[in-house]
Amino acid sequence: MSTPAAGPLLLLDGASLWFRAFYAIPEKITAPDGRPVNALRGFTDMVAALVKQHAPSRLVVCLDLDWRPQYRVDLIPSYKAHRLAEGSEGAPAGGVEAEEVPDTLTPQVDMIMAVLEAAGIATAGAEGLEADDVIGTLATRENQDAVIVVSGDRDLLQLVRDTPEPPVRVFYVGRGLAKAELWGPAEVSAKYGVPEENAGPAYADMATLRGDASDGLPGVAGIGDKSAAQLISRFGSVEALRAAVVDPESDLAKGVRAKLAAADDYLKAAAPVVRVVRDAEVEYSGPDLLPRTPADPDRLAELAVTYNAENPVKRLISALAKR
Repeated sequence: MSTPAAGPLLLLDGASLWFRAFYAIPEKITAPDGRPVNALRGFTDMVAALVKQHAPSRLVVCLDLDWRPQYRVDLIPSYKAHRLAEGSEGAPAGGVEAEEVPDTLTPQVDMIMAVLEAAGIATAGAEGLEADDVIGTLATRENQDAVIVVSGDRDLLQLVRDTPEPPVRVFYVGRGLAKAELWGPAEVSAKYGVPEENAGPAYADMATLRGDASDGLPGVAGIGDKSAAQLISRFGSVEALRAAVVDPESDLAKGVRAKLAAADDYLKAAAPVVRVVRDAEVEYSGPDLLPRTPADPDRLAELAVTYNAENPVKRLISALAKR
C-alpha cells in the first residue's frame, strides 16, 4: 500500500482523540449554521500536530465498528456496561445497546470523516470489533515502518515492542497532546515493574489481574498493581499463573493462591477480553500512504468554510506539505 519511506506508520485511535477534542474545546464554537464543531476543530488540529511532530509516511485513523463486541460481553458481562446509554440493552430501560455519547458529538463524527476523506487520510475498521483490535492487527502485521500508536487508552501499551522489528511505540495522550508521552518496552517496564523483554504482553496480563474499572473489569480481589506485576514477572503469563495455582509444588503463598483460585473463572474469561485482536479482517477507506497535498482540495476548502474550520484545515494542509 506504500513505498518504503523513513517516516513511521501512525495509527490513531479515532474515538479516543475526538472524545478528548470534544471535552477540551467549548461547544460554543459553532459552524455558521449553529452546529457545534468543537470536536471537529480539535481533532483536525490534533492530526495536524501529530503529523508535524512525527512526520509519518503512512497514517490510519482506526475506528470502532463495534465499541462493545459481543464476544467480550459474553465472557465478561460487566465489560463497558457502565458506558451504556439510557434505554440501551443492559441499561435500566432496556432496548437497543448503544454507547452513551454526547448528542452534539455524534454529528461531528460524520464531519470528521468527510474532512479526512477530502484530505486523503485513510480510515480503517473491522466488522464487530473495536479500534483497539484494528490497531493491534495493523501494528502486529507491520513489517516495514516503525509504528507509533496514538491513544489515550493505556490498554494499548500491550502492543509495545522492540523485536521483532519494526518497533512499536505508544504515544499516550491521556493527559492531553501537550503532555503526551512516548512509551516503549523500557518505559512500560520502568513504570509498571514488568519484564522489559516481554513488556507489552506482560502489561496486558498485569492489567487482567489488577482489573480496570474504566472497562468494567473487576480484577482479582486483593491484587493491585504491584502484586500483579510481581506475579507476572515470576510466572510469565496469566496462563502460567493459573497452572501454578493448581500445582501444589509451585512457589505461591497460601493467601495469594487462595485469591487466584477464587478468581479462576474470571481469569479464564478475562484474558481474551483484555488482549487486543491481532488478526482482524481490516477494511480501509483507501491507501494509507499519507499525501503531501489533499486528495480533493476543493472539497476540503468547502468543508473548512462550512464547518468554520479554516484555520485547523490550513494547519493540516501545512503539516502534510512540510513532512
